[in-house]
Amino acid sequence: MSQEPTHGPGTTRKLSARRRREIVAVLLFSGGPIFESSIPLSVFGIDRQDAGVPRYRLLVCAGEEGPLRTTGGLELTAPYGLEALSRAGTVVVPAWRSITQPPPAAALDALRRAHEEGARIIGLCTGAFVLAAAGLLDGRPATTHWMYAPTLAKRYPAVHVDPRELFVDDGDILTSAGTAAGIDLCLHVVRTDHGAEAAGALARRLVVPPRRGNGGQERYIDRSLPEEIGTDPLAEVVAWALEHLHEQFDVETLAARAYMSRRTFDRRFRSLTGSAPLQWLITQRVLQAQRLLETSDYSVDEVAGRCGFRSPVALRGHFRRQLGASPAAYRAAYRARTRADGGGTGEDRAPEARAEQAAAAEPTGAGAVHTVRHEGNEHRERHERTERGERRERADRIGRKERSGRGGKSKPDSDTYTPRLPSQRGRTPGRAP
Repeated sequence: MSQEPTHGPGTTRKLSARRRREIVAVLLFSGGPIFESSIPLSVFGIDRQDAGVPRYRLLVCAGEEGPLRTTGGLELTAPYGLEALSRAGTVVVPAWRSITQPPPAAALDALRRAHEEGARIIGLCTGAFVLAAAGLLDGRPATTHWMYAPTLAKRYPAVHVDPRELFVDDGDILTSAGTAAGIDLCLHVVRTDHGAEAAGALARRLVVPPRRGNGGQERYIDRSLPEEIGTDPLAEVVAWALEHLHEQFDVETLAARAYMSRRTFDRRFRSLTGSAPLQWLITQRVLQAQRLLETSDYSVDEVAGRCGFRSPVALRGHFRRQLGASPAAYRAAYRARTRADGGGTGEDRAPEARAEQAAAAEPTGAGAVHTVRHEGNEHRERHERTERGERRERADRIGRKERSGRGGKSKPDSDTYTPRLPSQRGRTPGRAP
């Protein structure tokens, strides 16, 4: 998934003269989780100039009257109030205590004023709900934790919610997915301000990758239904779809089951789940394929059929787009990781995993067939390679001896000099190995 800035012209404002770009204000509320709250404090509040990371000036601000209670019953006292936001070039809202409660009006006013004066506004995880309540996300792309994305889309329909991204940079407004994705976004901010070298130095200090690989939140999304769908008339249709993913059906089928036109169904479904029905259906099929690859020995072709894809080629394309790897490579990596963690399925899985990993490296396309070499074939091929090497060595020794006896003027007889190669096994004419 792309994590690059998506902002367009006209989305940024000139920073007010009373604000400083190096000042970062973190806005805390009571009831916010301590992990998300600590991320911007650690990134922007610790002096790491000795490691080549430019220094920011941190202002920790209370968004409401304290003390501020957080995870585990801890109580925090912020050294600044909302008035300190007027000096910040960047304002971070790391979390909000409830996706159903409205944030304090005074805090929303302070955020709007900061944005109007050119400050960069950042919402981590559920902090996106605070930005949305302030109207700062209207007409903009944004993300949040995948579990809360449907609620964000339903509560604030003017926001273009994308639950697949780890973070979204829309110029002067930035949002991230849950928990660790806040680190990804903060590193992105440092990279934007001071370059890749500074962000890399900070990542090494935090012992995290400077950039996470492709895949976004999609690899973590659970197939659970949104909390609010239980009482909606579409709940039965969605539940039916999840129970029949092994069958081939399309969005028109779902619309017919809901007794709606396709257009009405699309609109109702998007408002309920935050995603288009076709994209949702593809995502659920890919997630089902992911589970089968992890827990079964079905071939990729069989997995495609059991997840409702019309062909293995369709599965491979959607799987790679959502998870950043082919189905075979994903299964091989998953099993290798499981064995390394001590909970693997045994050594009997190793030959299959190696074969699938090799198959994943080969080009794929319509008509391409990958055959899995079983353990016996691998042993036989290794034995044949050893035999060929020994025969070549014997032939070379005989050839050198005969050339020496003949003064090196002629080659030995061909049946002595050239070893006979055994016929190749494991190949089918017209098929890839």
